[in-house]
Amino acid sequence: MRTIVFPGRLVMIGCGSIGQGVLPLILRHIEIKPAQITIITACERGHDVAREYGIEFINRPLTQDDYRDRLTPMLRKGDFLLNLSVDVSSTALVELCRDLGVLYLDTCIEPWPGGYTDPSLSPSLRSNYALREEMLRLRVDGPAPTALVTHGANPGLVSHFVKQALLNIAADTGMAVDVPSDRKSWSELAARLGVKVIHIAERDTQVGSSPKQADEFVNTWSIDGFVGEGCQPAELGWGTHEKQLPADGRRHEFGNDSAIYLMRPGASQRVRTWTPAEGPFHGFLITHSESISIADYYTVRLGDSVIYRPTVHYAYHPCDAAVLSLHELAGKNWEMQSRQRLMVNEVVGGVDELGVLLAGHAKGAYWFGSQLSITEARELAPHNSATSLQVTSTVLAGIIWALENPNRGIVEPDEIDFQRILEIARPYLGPVVGVYTDWTPLAGRGGLFPEDVDRDDPWQFKNVRVI
Repeated sequence: MRTIVFPGRLVMIGCGSIGQGVLPLILRHIEIKPAQITIITACERGHDVAREYGIEFINRPLTQDDYRDRLTPMLRKGDFLLNLSVDVSSTALVELCRDLGVLYLDTCIEPWPGGYTDPSLSPSLRSNYALREEMLRLRVDGPAPTALVTHGANPGLVSHFVKQALLNIAADTGMAVDVPSDRKSWSELAARLGVKVIHIAERDTQVGSSPKQADEFVNTWSIDGFVGEGCQPAELGWGTHEKQLPADGRRHEFGNDSAIYLMRPGASQRVRTWTPAEGPFHGFLITHSESISIADYYTVRLGDSVIYRPTVHYAYHPCDAAVLSLHELAGKNWEMQSRQRLMVNEVVGGVDELGVLLAGHAKGAYWFGSQLSITEARELAPHNSATSLQVTSTVLAGIIWALENPNRGIVEPDEIDFQRILEIARPYLGPVVGVYTDWTPLAGRGGLFPEDVDRDDPWQFKNVRVI
């Protein structure tokens, strides 16, 4: 993979598992000196990695009152702001970058502290749907510095997997198509194929050398980030094939109406899904921006009417230690445990199987994605686990794409060149496979107890959802 020269400054906010893991990739594939990079963070985590590479490390969190005063002297036109933080508003940073002519990338749309869990806000306003609408309102006509938002593994990489999966299904069903060049053509392709649902189906089997202890939250990636999104309402893009809202389902009273939310935390709602190595399993319906942006992107309209849209949602089974941590968290009424442990060096085995399951088409269901093991991740890049490398390689790809396309304004992963992103990220993703299955959410159902399911359409959300 060719390198790209970057003469400006790179300011990175946050240095958790993703910040530490992306640094060696940036220095490997972008021609930039450590003296051009500054890290601003809210804790000491990652200081040793920054010191290893000779990078300035500032342990002082940005706040709503001081972020402009502190960042403005550090950034000039053409520089890059890489936001890998929690509790720093993404929309505030994008506005600042637009004012300064600075490029920008983040892996999710973050609010200021409390934005995910403030009980004075309605569940609708604590949603990723609301955060995305707020971000998209910042778009302006004409050229503007590129701000690539929500471009990690998921959201991010999975949007590119969806496009490749659609092309693979078209080829395997004998549908001759050119690679679509715009949103209209992509959405029409999904509709012609008959894709009803898209699961972002992920199973993390990584295990550590030390078991989870009582009053401890353990995970393979950002614990603050995971708990924050797990406490948001469960959200999903809502497809045109669905017959009725769930009993606790709600529509938003603003925006494009591409998604719904449930009146419960995402970490309390399970759904049925499938991956090739694991087979069928229950995942958590954690809210993610891709559930909304993919459903919106693949919407087909006729005049003011929506005639096609897939149901899209995340179905996540984290590492087993994190599942235990979630059960304990729920039992504490969603109050964080007193201790946190991020597993990186202590991981002794396992795979992060991350992909997209497209179902309802002529060949049943098709999973396409990455099956990256911890062993291969460590061989490919330092300071990474299988989970983090799927994110950091896509962050790297997004940075390079933004440098190559510096005047695109605010863009989402669904709107950019999926082939260029996969070209850069794929060498770090381990086996990337596509597998068909005849599994549906009705497989094996109703044996022990009768269930209220619709056997005429196995892919309705009522059949996928685990009450």
